[in-house]
Amino acid sequence: MGTRRIRKVAVIGSGVMGSQIACHFANIGVEALLLDIVPRELSEKEKASGLGLDNKSVRNRIVNDALNAAIKMKPAPLYSKNFAKRITTGNIDDDLHLVADADWIIEVVIERLDIKQQVFANIEKHRKPGTIISSNTSGIPIHKMIDGRSEDFQRHFLGTHFFNPPRYLELLEIIPTPKTDSSLIEFLMDYGRKYLGKKTVLCKDTPAFIANRIGVFSIMSLFHAVKEMGLTVEEVDKLTGPVLGRPKSATFRTCDVVGLDTLVHVANGVRENCPKDEERSKFEIPSYINKMVEENWLGSKTGQGFYKKVKGKDGKSEILSLDLNTLEYTSQDQVRFSSIGKGREIEDLKERTKILINFQDKGGEFYRKTFYALFNYISNRIPEIAEELYKIDDGMKAGFGWQLAPFETWDAVGVKETFEAMKKAGHSPAPWVEEMLNNGINSFYQIKGGVKQFYDIASKGYKTIPGTEDLVVLENLREKNTVWKNKAATIVDLGDGIINLEFHSKMNTIGGDTIVAINKAIDLAEESYKGLVIYNNGQNFSAGANVGMIFMMAVEQEYDELYFAIQQFQKTMMRIRYSAIPVVVATHQMALGGGCEMSMHSDKVIAHAETYMGLVEFGVGVIPGGGGSKEFALRLSDSLRDGDIRTNAFRESFLTIGQAKVATSAFEAFELGYLREGIDEVVISRELQLTRAKAAAIALADKGYTQPIERKDIKVLGKEALGLVYVGANSMQSGNYISEHDQLISEKLGYVLAGGDLSEITEVSESYLLELERKAFVELCATRKTLERLQSMVTKGKILRN
Repeated sequence: MGTRRIRKVAVIGSGVMGSQIACHFANIGVEALLLDIVPRELSEKEKASGLGLDNKSVRNRIVNDALNAAIKMKPAPLYSKNFAKRITTGNIDDDLHLVADADWIIEVVIERLDIKQQVFANIEKHRKPGTIISSNTSGIPIHKMIDGRSEDFQRHFLGTHFFNPPRYLELLEIIPTPKTDSSLIEFLMDYGRKYLGKKTVLCKDTPAFIANRIGVFSIMSLFHAVKEMGLTVEEVDKLTGPVLGRPKSATFRTCDVVGLDTLVHVANGVRENCPKDEERSKFEIPSYINKMVEENWLGSKTGQGFYKKVKGKDGKSEILSLDLNTLEYTSQDQVRFSSIGKGREIEDLKERTKILINFQDKGGEFYRKTFYALFNYISNRIPEIAEELYKIDDGMKAGFGWQLAPFETWDAVGVKETFEAMKKAGHSPAPWVEEMLNNGINSFYQIKGGVKQFYDIASKGYKTIPGTEDLVVLENLREKNTVWKNKAATIVDLGDGIINLEFHSKMNTIGGDTIVAINKAIDLAEESYKGLVIYNNGQNFSAGANVGMIFMMAVEQEYDELYFAIQQFQKTMMRIRYSAIPVVVATHQMALGGGCEMSMHSDKVIAHAETYMGLVEFGVGVIPGGGGSKEFALRLSDSLRDGDIRTNAFRESFLTIGQAKVATSAFEAFELGYLREGIDEVVISRELQLTRAKAAAIALADKGYTQPIERKDIKVLGKEALGLVYVGANSMQSGNYISEHDQLISEKLGYVLAGGDLSEITEVSESYLLELERKAFVELCATRKTLERLQSMVTKGKILRN
């Protein structure tokens, strides 16, 4: 068989998952066919329009309504609404023959084996030989679905379990049957990672597969522990959220989002289908959960679950929490645990987790009770659900958003001492753990030569995690390859002549220490290396400049110092562009304000698809002051062609900054002008991003990188554009659409973008524009309204201080 390509997919079933899976394939440029059943009766609207059941719009109503609802979802399933054009809809009765053109057919219909088997029988009538066919089931045994199917169908069939929402959750479980072609398994493991941006985990065909088996056990174990320990809903969510490196939704809020009925369904499935599971009793549904299901308190979908949003007599909203004893909703209590207080003092997640589990308070007791149970459970699931322990960790990190996975957590708190404590607490870890410890091996993972290795139970030694041999992973290099560091950033040698600068300030905000680090990294690269990458593993690339520091200067009226600080920031951004070595910036999640400006001045951006980029300074009462305003003027100049309506293009640039537009994906960042077509790139896989960024830096250096020359040919429109800004801002203020202060900010921004009040189109330099930008920024910081906005944000904790 030749090289397999995925050009078109067919998704059968357009429910919440089906429509979103089709959207994610559209995200990566694959044509998607989305099919669903034909309605059995007309809607009231169709009756009023005189339509019949044979009308095409009626026959496609279910699929079209489902897709339209998905596209309107927040967070959005599409990187750009324009990508919806890549999806074609139809119905199973009229259009199933179209699957003959598909390279991959994905079944996402109701979770009933008989219905799935019927769908597969019909698909086989049209499917061409060799086409991949898979089911997105979350619980039905995969091998039971292929009864009666042809040999070719069986060889190309397997389970592909996407997690909801498919765009945002990284996990894709691959579940083959004994008859699945091994080359197909290998193909999808690679395709899922490289093209769909997933952490692909190869699973055995066991109930709930890997992530849900462990994740739901963790939740069910906690449900029982909560009652035993007398903890409240809000206490548990405080204990199991960000302090453990887990999502803010923690436990009970996550249950509300997912739906309690879904959780109960999975738990019942495990209890019924795993009679030999030593912790089977933990999957028994507690009485208070049963009561919630009976009352239809399922979470967000029914308006109440463990939390309920209500409006008081004063009209203000309040989120109540459920008292698990009385099953009544009450105001949330302030949660305080000494263990959490101590944990927050420690930045390193592994060190923090060790402190939390060993702390002597009720929080520490909770952690020991739940983690010991979890460690015991995962040890006994090998080899039942996976032969290798890293697969369990991969599943929990990618499927449940745990920054520190179960075996990694056990490593962090000490395998040997925790093993002994677990036995004293009455647990029975799997024999292989004791054997490992008796052989002098005291951790499940090790780093060797910059590569992460796991303890392989079968060979009783360490092995490299498959597929990671050639990856550049910062965590694996940091300990031995750190070249320089300060409290805001670290420079790590990636090898092959490339160094990496990573930020580690709070939310990776850019302050004085960060500016020092950027300049130091460029100094080092120019002296001894080929190129520089700016990348980090924080939750966000950068939330922008440390505006709290700017606020303090402004409130003290230290305008000369403020002017100098902004000038230093601008010079540093310009140095990113005008250095002797290529600088590649690799963004992810938030890249706002200064983080966006840094990207805009790089030689190349390797943006993860989930990059939320924007110049948001307008909302704070200022304009972009780190070269962002200048850069928009430069890019506007480069984009204009003879015959273009110049003021229209100017207006678009002005509104992008003036409305503080933030791209909801890297693809939208191109549409807004933050990223450059033909220069910057998007990678779907976060795991592969640093490897790609390093390769890009090497490629730029190897083709003969020459330090660029500062631009002096930027065409600005002067009064032609300035008049447009002044008239528009005045009109908006007169109509009470914006405040007087917003009018002032608009005029200052327009002045910079227009290049001042020049009488005609003029070529100016970057330095000229930067001076205008700097002056406008400082003048705005001196206004009372800007200070009030900054102070308000500081008070609300939205701005970070050093």
